[in-house]
Amino acid sequence: MKCPFCQHPDTQVVDTRLSEEHNSIRRRRRCQSCDKRFSTVEAVEMRMPLIIKRSGEKVMFDPAKLYTSLNRALHKRPIDSETVEDTVAAIESRLYHLGVKEISSQAIGEMILAELAHIDEVAYVRFASVYKSFHDVSEFTQVIASLHKKP
Repeated sequence: MKCPFCQHPDTQVVDTRLSEEHNSIRRRRRCQSCDKRFSTVEAVEMRMPLIIKRSGEKVMFDPAKLYTSLNRALHKRPIDSETVEDTVAAIESRLYHLGVKEISSQAIGEMILAELAHIDEVAYVRFASVYKSFHDVSEFTQVIASLHKKP
């Protein structure tokens, strides 16, 4: 770690403490050259995977887009905002735990469908109609029929 005062590359850790939340470490350091002291914070950096869109474009994961999609599907349905927040958190958690650098937007769409199947059948069909680009009524009836076959 470089000294912020003299830019010397050698510093010594004098003290180490866990943060109150136990999700970071605070280190007190002393520069070997100028003898000044400073603090650093060390924390785990979690990165969401890049999303590969159907066009092949790679974009950063944006939870706001997930909220928007879910809210559109759940529009005027008897589902509270806490359920939407929990759903977004569940999908984000799955993405973190996959441990991949990139994931297709289709895979995320399937995750959303899986969550909506447990929340609201109408929202599931709404989302599926856009996500799967339904072309006629028979596709709607197939999705509805598949919902009733699931245990």
